[in-house]
Amino acid sequence: MRTTLTAATVAFGMAATSLAAQTTLILGEAGPNRGARAEATQAFADDVAARTNGDVTIDIQWGGALFKADAALQGVSDGVADLGTIIGVYFPQEMVAYDIADLPLLNSDAWVGMRATDELMRTDPAITENLAVQDLVYLGTFTTSAVNIGCKGAAIRTVDDVSGLKVRGVGAYGDVFRDLGANMVAMPIYDAYQGLDTGLLDCSQGYSYAVAALKQQEVMSSYTILNWGQVGALGIFMNKFAYDALTPEQQTALNEAGVGMADTLGELINADNDAAVQTMKDAGVEVIELDAAERDKLVERGAPYIDAWVEQATAAGLDGAGMLATYRELLDKYTAERDAQGYPWTR
Repeated sequence: MRTTLTAATVAFGMAATSLAAQTTLILGEAGPNRGARAEATQAFADDVAARTNGDVTIDIQWGGALFKADAALQGVSDGVADLGTIIGVYFPQEMVAYDIADLPLLNSDAWVGMRATDELMRTDPAITENLAVQDLVYLGTFTTSAVNIGCKGAAIRTVDDVSGLKVRGVGAYGDVFRDLGANMVAMPIYDAYQGLDTGLLDCSQGYSYAVAALKQQEVMSSYTILNWGQVGALGIFMNKFAYDALTPEQQTALNEAGVGMADTLGELINADNDAAVQTMKDAGVEVIELDAAERDKLVERGAPYIDAWVEQATAAGLDGAGMLATYRELLDKYTAERDAQGYPWTR
């Protein structure tokens, strides 16, 4: 009996060691398994598996199977999932640091914005501590890409053209449209097609790839490329307890794969946006590029909302002014890198 028990114990120990060597992490994603961001998320999971030689695999639960977008922070923090996509706008207090990526700064390049946001989130100790208190660890960032505006029966050629129009807009960008005299209509982007078609909306704030994906070019007569800013506070975060349970080598693999997300999504979303603009042109939509002087008026109008963020971040115990200065420097850094070397996928 003693020999049998000893053999069983050794066998169990070997099995336990084998199981411990392979870790499956659950990732909660509120969005569907399609589109550029979904492809970048899957590429992240594949990259983690490759970097760890299969020791760490990620099981992605799509379509809000574990939690909806407005419950993602609690879901990851509480360990419902090991990691998940968190959208900053749903958590303005908890994600105040991350919300710097949503500010209406002069920053319309998707890759530049993601790389600047990623470096800030990784290198600022105060941000790391702020997240740790919430049992969160930052892993990597996405973006919705540049904010533009499409209209039916109207055209935005100057900022004054927004006045009096019924506009769907969100965040600080929508606030600026309101300040310019637009009549703001609360409506999800997914309902903008019907809103434009029925006249409930004159214009809708959005993103080029989303216009094509939602077939909004069918109900638009004009589309204005603002060359202004983007909404970039959405990315993958991990439960801190789950992260701390990994080996240092596995943590490094997750972080390096997270950095690579910006390059993957940057290539995909740039291609999707270019294709979407061509789709609009083919459908007879007038594509307008806002004059730089008019664009600068939008940037100026957005300044009070940037100042308000600095105050909010400072009230949360962060160095709001210092973070903003660093973020601007990072935007300049990656803009200069792009101009000198091109995008990573073209080098």
